Amino acid sequence: MRRVAAIDCGTNSIRLLVADCDPGTGQLVELDRRMTIVRLGQGVDRTGRLAPEALERTFAACRAYAAVIEELGAERVRFVATSASRDAENRDEFVRGVLDILGVEPEVISGDQEAEFSFTGATKELTGRTDLTRPYLVVDIGGGSTELVVGDDRVRAARSVDVGCVRMTERHLTVDGKVTDPPTRAQTDAVRADIEAALDLAAETVPLAEARTLVGLAGSVTTVAAIALGLAAYDSEAIHHSRISYAQVREITERMLAATHAERAAIPVMHPGRVDVIGAGALVLLAVMERTGAEEVVVSEHDILDGIAWSAAA
Repeated sequence: MRRVAAIDCGTNSIRLLVADCDPGTGQLVELDRRMTIVRLGQGVDRTGRLAPEALERTFAACRAYAAVIEELGAERVRFVATSASRDAENRDEFVRGVLDILGVEPEVISGDQEAEFSFTGATKELTGRTDLTRPYLVVDIGGGSTELVVGDDRVRAARSVDVGCVRMTERHLTVDGKVTDPPTRAQTDAVRADIEAALDLAAETVPLAEARTLVGLAGSVTTVAAIALGLAAYDSEAIHHSRISYAQVREITERMLAATHAERAAIPVMHPGRVDVIGAGALVLLAVMERTGAEEVVVSEHDILDGIAWSAAA
């Protein structure tokens, strides 16, 4: 076993996993897993820069994570940064801050690398399952981008497209910096048009129609699953590998897009940082299911973060 720490810094959240990994047996023993909503991608789609307040929120989370990593004695730390920091003009400021706090330089990975980590993290546990047919389509809906990966034991094709829950909300569901509550039909139609165009782009290189099992990752998907399961509180064990039908996803998506901020915030499993972006995130999932004809989505709590941990332990 090798003790490693993996950090995934996305557009909306930053997450930490400290785990003991055995690459020989495929066993991963989780010691600490946590998530903080930092909205690093705040305004990036509009300004092209990381906002000072977004950077400070992210650095505060890094300081808290550094304390956990030191306490648990991880042998190696790997910090992966995704869409927002990949797009920003001032990403060097972000890199310097992380290096000062954690002693490691964040790796601003490509969309293809992001997809590979997501696929490994999501499917490693599914090996040997006889109730799930391959190939898998792994869909990882982030804040700034969505990764679509088709594979069996390994990745066959992957594409990252710039439709994430934060990016779509800021681009189409916001007026003068304020989220429309609830959005108009014209606004949601604009989100849908962007998603469909992105799926057309993905389909040029990823054989979406060949997939037999849809595996969904990240906060938008797990939140939809938690609502579908009727949980009174967020329960990772109940959500992990749950199977949510297309009809449930469609109903919840329509409900989230019709609800007010207060109504969404009142849902027991809704994280405060997802209240304003869940509608767009759910719409991405729904569009993928409609495009592929998937009757259900297998929800995974293990995703890019677990893939990063496996890469650190290798």
